[in-house]
Amino acid sequence: MSEAILEPELPIIDPHHHLWDLRPMMPMFPEPRHRFIETLVDAAHYTFDQLHADLQTGHNVIATVFMECGAFYNASLGEDLKPVGEVEYVNGVAAQSASGLYGPLRACAGIIGHANMLLGEGAGPVLDALIEAGGTRESSRFKGIRHQGAWDADPDVLGPPFHAPPELYRDASFRAGFAELGKRGLTFDAWILEPQLPDVIDLARAFPDQPICLDHCGTPLGSASYTGKLEERFDIWRSNIIELGKCPNVMVKLGGLAMHNCAMPEEGPAAGVGSEELAAMWKPYIETCIEAFGPQRAMFESNYPVDRWGATYPVLWNAFKRITAGASADEKAALYAGNAARFYGIEEVLCP
Repeated sequence: MSEAILEPELPIIDPHHHLWDLRPMMPMFPEPRHRFIETLVDAAHYTFDQLHADLQTGHNVIATVFMECGAFYNASLGEDLKPVGEVEYVNGVAAQSASGLYGPLRACAGIIGHANMLLGEGAGPVLDALIEAGGTRESSRFKGIRHQGAWDADPDVLGPPFHAPPELYRDASFRAGFAELGKRGLTFDAWILEPQLPDVIDLARAFPDQPICLDHCGTPLGSASYTGKLEERFDIWRSNIIELGKCPNVMVKLGGLAMHNCAMPEEGPAAGVGSEELAAMWKPYIETCIEAFGPQRAMFESNYPVDRWGATYPVLWNAFKRITAGASADEKAALYAGNAARFYGIEEVLCP
C-alpha cells in the first residue's frame, strides 16, 4: 500500500529490528506452516540491503538498534559463546552503514545480543565477549541483551521457534545471570506475552537499578486460543502496564502490534490495511503505555521484518504518527528518537 509520508522531517531512531537469513531453515518447516513461519516467508532474507531499502521509503530514519534474533551464530565458539557470532556480524553491518557510502544513516548504531542468563555467574564471560565483539570495551556498539521469556500453555500462540520455559524471569539461575548485566552497565530487553507481564514487574522490582525495556507493548494476544479475546483481556493488560510503569527503571517499546500474535490486523503479511485503520486499532494500547510510562520512558519501534505481517514500513510509521498527532514537539522528539538514544547510549547519532 502506498501512502504519502506524514511528518517526513521528524527524526526517527528505529530501536528494534532484526537481520537474518532464514532461507536454509525454511525446508525444516513442513506444510501447512504456522502463521509465524508464513510471516517470515517473504522476509526470509533480511540483511543490510533489505533493511536499507525499507529505511529509504520516506521517513527520516537517522539510526537503528539491532535486536537479537538467533541469527548468524558461530557454532565453532561452543554452545555458550556462539551468540557472539551474531554481534560480530551485525557490527560489520554497522561499519558498512557508517562508511558514508549510504548517506548519513547509522544502521545498527546499537546492538542488542543474547547471552543465556541461565548460566548464572557464568554469563559474565559471555557478556564480556559480546562487548569485545561490538568494538573496543570503551566504545562498543554492543549495548545489552535480550533473553526472551515468551511462553504460553497453547503452543500454537507462538509457533515452533519459541520454547522459553514458564516463569523464566523468576528462576534463580536466570536472576544470577541477570545480575551480571548491572556490573557491566548493560541494558535488558524483555519479550514476553501479555499474561506474563507480572513476571516482568517482579523482575523490575527485584533489580530496581537495572535498565529494562519491555518490548512490543507487552504483546497483547489475539490469535490461537486467544482469538477474539483482545477486548476481553484489555483491562487485565492495562492494569499490569500501569503497575509496570510505576517501576522507574523500565521503559516500553511502542510497537510489535502488527505481529500475527496480536491480530491487529488479523490477516497478513502486509495485508494492505491503511495507516488510519491501523492507528485506530493500536491507539488504545499505545496511548495507555504512554500514559503509564510517560513520554520520557517510551519509544516507537518497527520490529521489522516481523511486523511486515500487518504493515509495510512506511505505513507502520504513518500509523504511529497519526496516534501522536496531538503531541508536542518535545514529546515527539523523545518518543521517536531521544529516548532510544538515551536508553541505548547512542546519543551521538542525534548530532548533525
